[in-house]
Amino acid sequence: MIDSLDALRALYPEASARSLAKQLDRLDEAMCRFVAHAPLCVVASVGVGGALADASPRGGLPGFVRVPDARTLWIPDATGNNRLDTLENLLADPRIGLLFLVPGVDEVLRVNGTARLRDEDVFTQRFAAEGVKAPRLVIEVAVREAYLHCPKALLRARLWSPEVRAAPGTFPSMNAMLRAQLGSAVITETDEQARERYRAQLADEGLAHHVR
Repeated sequence: MIDSLDALRALYPEASARSLAKQLDRLDEAMCRFVAHAPLCVVASVGVGGALADASPRGGLPGFVRVPDARTLWIPDATGNNRLDTLENLLADPRIGLLFLVPGVDEVLRVNGTARLRDEDVFTQRFAAEGVKAPRLVIEVAVREAYLHCPKALLRARLWSPEVRAAPGTFPSMNAMLRAQLGSAVITETDEQARERYRAQLADEGLAHHVR
């Protein structure tokens, strides 16, 4: 078992000068373009008192995360399950890690920094538009580290290749899986009722066409 830094480093060569030099303390033009095209961002956060780390996907139309300047990101908080794991963690510990993915692109943008939860109108109303409801709050990220991750992980996964997509019926519906876990007395809605609930929630955000 590896239990020391020396033992860990003995297994791997030193990081290349290129991989170390590519880390910036801000977003450059290429990174800003990456964020503008990303419909998916994974948010990592950590709580206090021994709480486990958490990673949560956030999605929207490309450009749903805004870049007001090279050292700031704004992430609108869309409706979810109201567990608020990420938001509660950020209140306790503002450190945040982000992964931005763009379909068809094998590179990944990684951003680390600190976050504040902003509910002022000057933040939330920036995301309101015709037919689109303003979020309750915006996660404001102060960028501390940013770099483009090499494509090897996504190339290994062939993530964007049609041949690795799960065929219809490979998995039961979310409701069926939850019913198996929790019982029919707890999960009472049908699959169609669940889809209708999602449609209603997204319609409230002006994104009803996202649910088929």
